[in-house]
Amino acid sequence: MTTTTETLKLNPLLKLALDIGPLVLFFAANARFGLFVGTGVLMISVVAALLVSYTMTRQWPIMPVVTAIVVMVFGGLTLALHDETFIKLKPTIIYVLFGGILLGGYIFEKPFLAILFDSMFHLTQEGWRKLTLRWTVFFFALALLNEAIWRTQSTDFWVNFKLFGFVPLTFAFAALQYPLLMRYAAEPAPAEK
Repeated sequence: MTTTTETLKLNPLLKLALDIGPLVLFFAANARFGLFVGTGVLMISVVAALLVSYTMTRQWPIMPVVTAIVVMVFGGLTLALHDETFIKLKPTIIYVLFGGILLGGYIFEKPFLAILFDSMFHLTQEGWRKLTLRWTVFFFALALLNEAIWRTQSTDFWVNFKLFGFVPLTFAFAALQYPLLMRYAAEPAPAEK
């Protein structure tokens, strides 16, 4: 009898739906009912997406768990204090948190991206370091962009930009990493028998 340590994987389209779905629901609820209802919908849908992911894979995905915690804290503050500032700060906090974690890993040579994406990509050590540095800078840039937008634009513009700005920017940035992924590709380690 053999045991397997292979974790269950989500279908990429389902994973995308679970990642972006709460944001789409937030956008729709905000457009119809306003920011405070949208915030409640975001909180509920983030937890629901996390539970669906856990039910299907039997493991807690790190980035969505951190995101859910920040959404619950800042969404809760937004609703309890009836102050939209907190929900607008949430992306900044998440981006700085992810950027900081990656920067810490980069400095202390702990390739957190390698741990997170190892089953998807197999890169050399140098490739992981370069990719980590790029994503670190990107997350910090998104944090600055979020701050600039919510402080200078209307709430509706900010909500629209969350869906129609940050999401495409992230996909475009990820796609631009393809040459690096190809240049530093490594052979996957042979599976233990």
